[in-house]
Amino acid sequence: MTNPTAAILIIGDEILSGRTRDANMHHLAGELCRMGIDLREARFVADDHGAIVAALNALRGTHDHVFTSGGIGPTHDDITADAVAAAFGLPLDVRDDARALLAAHYDRQGLEFNAARQRMARIPEGAALIDNPVSIAPGFSLGNVHVMAGVPSIFQAMVASLLPRLTGGRPLLSQTLRINRGEGVIAAPLGALAAEFADLSFGSYPFIQNGAYGANVVIRGTEAARLDLAVARLAALFPESGT
Repeated sequence: MTNPTAAILIIGDEILSGRTRDANMHHLAGELCRMGIDLREARFVADDHGAIVAALNALRGTHDHVFTSGGIGPTHDDITADAVAAAFGLPLDVRDDARALLAAHYDRQGLEFNAARQRMARIPEGAALIDNPVSIAPGFSLGNVHVMAGVPSIFQAMVASLLPRLTGGRPLLSQTLRINRGEGVIAAPLGALAAEFADLSFGSYPFIQNGAYGANVVIRGTEAARLDLAVARLAALFPESGT
């Protein structure tokens, strides 16, 4: 059985300007690996309605799941919900269940549930809410698109709420072998081994340490026995290697 595929769409001018460093793709990739959903693509777009709609429509047609990060807060530049509704051709409005969650939250805090905060209760028609135990404002799933906050602590909590709903495949396993030779030396035998083990993924990541060149070779796959065999074969090619 082939694992489901996924993409992440990271939304926000603050990411593209360099003001904020993205952490959400890294977190999501690790979680998806563990449940057997293959993250195949990541895109970054500005807070631009047309760009978000275009990216969503491209990604949701080519992947089993699309996860979005950012743009669902209370301010004018939080336009992700609007763009998702437009991509699906659906109406967007304040929904009673989302409104009730937020109203109760702000009441407990003794804060006004003003118009800006009510924007976070706007949900496209037919979407399922994603629980947010950190700041209450929900994300939502619509078709194969899962819309979540950009703040890393909130994104991570939403991912934990969402993933039990999804069906995964075989977890992606990996092993690493450190080879104390430069890539120019190992490239040919490594390429031949990768061709022989075509069901596995081989990655070479070079380093320089104390003036000497080397590479960490990472082998990934879903079958532990195949990984063990490939690593053993690679180690035999380069006896000076180590984990």
